[in-house]
Parts: sequence; structure tokens; C-alpha cells
Amino acid sequence: MKARRILETCLYVDDLEKAQEFYEQVFGLELYGKVEGRHVFFRCGHGMFLLFNPVRTAQPSGPVPAHGSQGAGHAAFAMSREEIPGWREHLIKVGVAIEKEIAWPSGGYSIYLRDPAGNSVELATPQTWKNLAESDDA
Repeated sequence: MKARRILETCLYVDDLEKAQEFYEQVFGLELYGKVEGRHVFFRCGHGMFLLFNPVRTAQPSGPVPAHGSQGAGHAAFAMSREEIPGWREHLIKVGVAIEKEIAWPSGGYSIYLRDPAGNSVELATPQTWKNLAESDDA
């Protein structure tokens, strides 16, 4: 058996409302569902991007095991090489500071920023990872 793709990615945030606004405005993510004070779920391409309140998800609730983390996490969203200038302009327009930009030896490119909870969020071209080809939904 071999896993085929990531279905969901999760970050933990202390202020779900602020985080929801950030990910909708900065990344244009589509709200899928939410439970006040516990989680916010977004659709992102063919996968899901989840934001959880770590205090609430550390407590057992329903059929899902307790989970969570403390401290800054990391997630990366795909972008195409052609989108790099547009992402820079967009981040400036919405008032989000670019923490770092990296041109990788593999030919990939990354733009790093922080969300309101301090998580490291990256926009990266698929070439950042050797042997990952540019795809239609990158």
C-alpha cells in the first residue's frame, strides 16, 4: 500500500475568526464548514485546509481522537512560476509582510509569510521539490 496524496492539512490557531478572515482574504479559500470556537474548514483545490483551536481539539470529542499541537506550524500552498509577481503584489495590497523569498537549487521558488497565529505559511512552485512537475492546479 502507498498513500497517493495529502487529503487534508491542518494548522492550529488561537483566534479562529481572525484566522478565517486571513485565509479567506489572503488566499481566497472557500469556507467549507465551521464550529464556533473549535474549527474552521476550507476547500483548497482537491484537498482540505483545516484550522483548529488547539485547546478544544486536545479534548476528546465524538468519534475523533484528541489531537493538537503548540507553537508555530507550517503549511505550503502551490503556486505557478507565472503567479509569483501577482502573489507579491497581492500580499502587499492586503498588508501581509513577506518574511522571506527563496530561489531553490531545484529551480523552485518559495514566498514565506506568517498568519495571525504565527504559523509559517509558504507559497511554493512545485519545482521546489525535485521531480514534482508543474500541474494544472498548481
